[in-house]
Amino acid sequence: MSIELSVIIATYKRPALLARCLRALVNQSLQCGQYEIIVVSDGPDEETVKAVNDVKAQYLLCPAIHSFSLNSKKGPAAARNLGWQQAKGKLIVFTDDDCVPLFYWLQFYGNAYIEYRQEEIAFAGKVKVPLPSNPTDFEKNTALLERTDFVTANCSCTKKALEKIGGLDEDFTMAWREDSALEFDLLENNIPIIRVNNAVVVHPVRTAPWGVSIKEQKKSMFNPLLYKKHPTLYKQKIHNRPPWYYYGIIFLFIMTLITAVIQNPVVMQVSLFGCAALVIWFTGKRLSGASLTLKHVLEMIFTSLIIPFLSVFWTLYGAIRYKTFFL
Repeated sequence: MSIELSVIIATYKRPALLARCLRALVNQSLQCGQYEIIVVSDGPDEETVKAVNDVKAQYLLCPAIHSFSLNSKKGPAAARNLGWQQAKGKLIVFTDDDCVPLFYWLQFYGNAYIEYRQEEIAFAGKVKVPLPSNPTDFEKNTALLERTDFVTANCSCTKKALEKIGGLDEDFTMAWREDSALEFDLLENNIPIIRVNNAVVVHPVRTAPWGVSIKEQKKSMFNPLLYKKHPTLYKQKIHNRPPWYYYGIIFLFIMTLITAVIQNPVVMQVSLFGCAALVIWFTGKRLSGASLTLKHVLEMIFTSLIIPFLSVFWTLYGAIRYKTFFL
């Protein structure tokens, strides 16, 4: 039986998550010979090799599981490119190491491919993010995956389609905006993207350290890059205006410092009040429908003051680096 589907997983030093994903993939409804699994590590990674070998030892007969690694860290886009270029299947299916594909996941993609039978086509599945009744801000942000049109956590493209667009854009060296770049490349090359809502992966939220949103701001540097390459689609599907309240917080904070130095108490008090009001509003926005434990509330207050500065810094850094006007 020839291989029709190839599953590609980009990973790096997350062996427990990868093993959970692989166990779900080897227990799909399709017959073993109809698909293969390709794991690509974003750089040398003995933990990933061991996790793959352990799963292969548990499931000796099928399906075929192959493991590759990049010579150095280049990002998930580069890892996925290496994966699909090694694949035997006509339909390339992407998921992430922290996802759990459901039992009929691949079968539904296979059915959609058979139904349309186009050489250049893509499909987008559904992501489910289980949340507690009072999620954290990080958990709420992860749950936004449920509302996205196209994510590499759960999508598929024919190999011909990937060859036409040149694969994923390796300029995106972090796990941010590379899936939007793929979607936009497909759309701009008139390659249809079909929804397959019954092709479901579950995306449990990982445990995150306190203040994780501060570290996440570095990803903002790739927003200008995506805008430079796909300005119209960026405005339509990502953001059509800058986060002006970020700039407002920064401006008012700087005005507070300046007026304190030049001893203008009236303007200083107005600026301080305005800055505090915006930070409180931003904090309240993030806490809406979220956990109200003291630890989480304090985290939101602290990070809501820091995030605008870091986000704007990395955004301007990206705009300068990629030579595009972007706020």
